[in-house]
Order: sequence, then C-alpha cells, then structure tokens
Amino acid sequence: MEIRQSVPIVLFDNQCYLCVKFAKIVNYFSRGKITMIGHHSEFGEKIREEILDETALEMFWFINKKTAYGGRAALLPLIKIIFSKNEKKYPSISLEEVCQQDCKTVKAVFVRSSSLLRNSRVIDYDESII
Repeated sequence: MEIRQSVPIVLFDNQCYLCVKFAKIVNYFSRGKITMIGHHSEFGEKIREEILDETALEMFWFINKKTAYGGRAALLPLIKIIFSKNEKKYPSISLEEVCQQDCKTVKAVFVRSSSLLRNSRVIDYDESII
C-alpha cells in the first residue's frame, strides 16, 4: 500500500485498548473517509520511518498530503475531515484489541487522555518522499 494513495491517515497505537477504542470511534464517525493504520503494523512502521520522527509513538497522528499532525495538533484537522463532504471511501479495516498493557483502568484512561493534551507536533514533509 502506498502512503500517497492512502491519505488521509490516522496512525494510532494498535497495542493499546483505549487507542483502539478511539480509532474505532474515529472510523465510525468518518464513515470510511480516513485510512486507519496501527503504529505497530507493517504499513505503520513504513510511515514512521518515511515521514515521522522519534516522537511518533508518543501520540496518535493525522496525516494528509503535506502535513503530519500529532496529538493535540491533530484534533482540529481530524474533525475537519470528518465533517467534510469528501466522498472517497477506503476499505473497512479490522481494529483488533491487542492490549499488552493494563489499559482498562481509570488511571490508564487519565494517563492517555492527559497525554493527548500534553503532546503536540506538526511535521511538514515533501510529497515526493512518499
């Protein structure tokens, strides 16, 4: 799968129960307009190597044709694409819940939520590299 053909993309931690739930909610409300990719999938690793930096695993990312938005910075572009009139649909995906941490506790919800608000990053990239 080519990155260019897959944008917009939401890149999320597919080994975290809460992150998978978040991705399912985004996938539902976007009605298939966004490609959902896990950080730890083969395609997710390719995206991290080609576009993102060492902070990639600290937050979820929204990637469009020219910019990668991470964490808090990704919320507004993500909401915009969800409410856009874009009719392009992507194949539905399987979002498996493979939690390798203790993600279902109140503490985990608080930590992940605060992490979303604390972390923010914007990376402009050259389209030709993808």
